[in-house]
Amino acid sequence: MNGSDVTVKNVCKVFGDFPVLNNVSLDIKKGEFFSLLGPSGCGKTTLLRIIAGFETPDDGAVIINGDDVLPLPPNQRQVNTVFQNYALFPHLSVFENVAFPLRIHKYPKDEIGDRVIEYLKLVQLEAHRNKKSSQLSGGQKQRVAIARALINEPKVLLLDEPLSALDAKLRQHMLIELDQIHDKIGITFIYVTHDQQEALSVSDRIAVLNQGDVLQVGTPQEIYESPATNFVARFIGETNLFDGTVSSVEKLTKPEDVYLAELDIPELGCIKVTTDDKVRAGQHVSFTVRPEKIVISTEKQATKRADINFFQGIVDEPVYSGFQSKFYVKIKGNNATGQATLRVIKQHAVYYDEGPDIVWKDEVFLSWSANDGYIVEVKD
Repeated sequence: MNGSDVTVKNVCKVFGDFPVLNNVSLDIKKGEFFSLLGPSGCGKTTLLRIIAGFETPDDGAVIINGDDVLPLPPNQRQVNTVFQNYALFPHLSVFENVAFPLRIHKYPKDEIGDRVIEYLKLVQLEAHRNKKSSQLSGGQKQRVAIARALINEPKVLLLDEPLSALDAKLRQHMLIELDQIHDKIGITFIYVTHDQQEALSVSDRIAVLNQGDVLQVGTPQEIYESPATNFVARFIGETNLFDGTVSSVEKLTKPEDVYLAELDIPELGCIKVTTDDKVRAGQHVSFTVRPEKIVISTEKQATKRADINFFQGIVDEPVYSGFQSKFYVKIKGNNATGQATLRVIKQHAVYYDEGPDIVWKDEVFLSWSANDGYIVEVKD
């Protein structure tokens, strides 16, 4: 089974006076696990429904395998959808729910039996074939819905927040199973979610949407490490985000085409950051550094490296989470005009060595490399 390329070209959609999608364009590769990620109301489900044929855009095109499918009804697009609420027939058995699409298309009885068993094996539900959907757990119901969507061998599978009704542990388990199913069958998956961890865990690439606009498309690593906008930086994981002004720029010899910039951030003072973009003194920028990139210690770190940022502060709030601790640290000194609070995450490898040795009101030292910060937006 092979997937299809999907191209969304300049798609616009307005409901009443409310613009839902603003000239959205995406190129999704054959066999890719592609996620549409964003908060509620950002337009991701509307875009999925347009690809499926359940909504008609006001403008634009949807091209699957080189053909514009907008004139086609949903059943002629070689696309199937897995819905958030499963949409199973409660009076039918697991077997009959999965067999339903084949019976509609009048497949021979023997072929229906063989194919249904094949897909129940794929989703590990062969032993539950005779149960009614009411006898299944949430995760089992979702697997039935996935098997039913796949049995017609679509070129593209659309998944509209399929795991949101499950509890956290089951959601993680189902996410791994979903990724394994994708690897086995090799078709194109387009996955809608508002959960950043889901998207980061399984996606080949992610499109981040907000208020009808695509803000960034990239691999999970690109989205997380190099956010294109302040919204993406805040929405994907946790981060420390500040506005500042470039005070100086120096071109580095290694690596090439990388610059070391000094930023004046009112709440922090002077910080150093490397950047691929040529910025100039006087420009206003946004700067971010992820909490796990910051080293925290009760002892001052000794180093002669010029690209390390050092700060001193007081632990305002420690939060212990078992595998890690999060610290809210109030920064002091460093010629800052205001007092910033930095979020810092420390992973615990061995409890007795790296457990809660830092507590509330401790004086601590923070440091991070210029390479671990990032200029998110250049404002002028």
